[in-house]
Amino acid sequence: MKTKKEPWRKRTYQKVTLETKILVVDQILNGQISRSNASKKYEVPRTTISYWIRIYSTLAQQNMGMSKNDEIKKLKEKIEELEFVKDFQQDIIADMELITGVDMSKKSLPKTLAKEIERKKKDRIKENGS
Repeated sequence: MKTKKEPWRKRTYQKVTLETKILVVDQILNGQISRSNASKKYEVPRTTISYWIRIYSTLAQQNMGMSKNDEIKKLKEKIEELEFVKDFQQDIIADMELITGVDMSKKSLPKTLAKEIERKKKDRIKENGS
């Protein structure tokens, strides 16, 4: 039989160790568990978990061994990789437009990307024409 909760009683929680707090924050940031599930699992209010994330997220990153400089370096490498992929895709689109004669980029891509592809097409024509 379900017992009736008394609304005037404040719920009490147990103290949580620093290691547990960091573990919870790390699990949430890595996507292993949601805030709601962590709240139920560790019997801690969601607002408290949000506070922990704000306070201990940088501490969890430090424990993982990734400094800000390493993170910046890793992000710069990712940017270079993505720019290479973008240039490669634009080259393919430019070649296909030259072969087929259909301007696909103007219809389906943002203006800035379409202009870049148009420039690449003009460069290809100059290379092949001379």
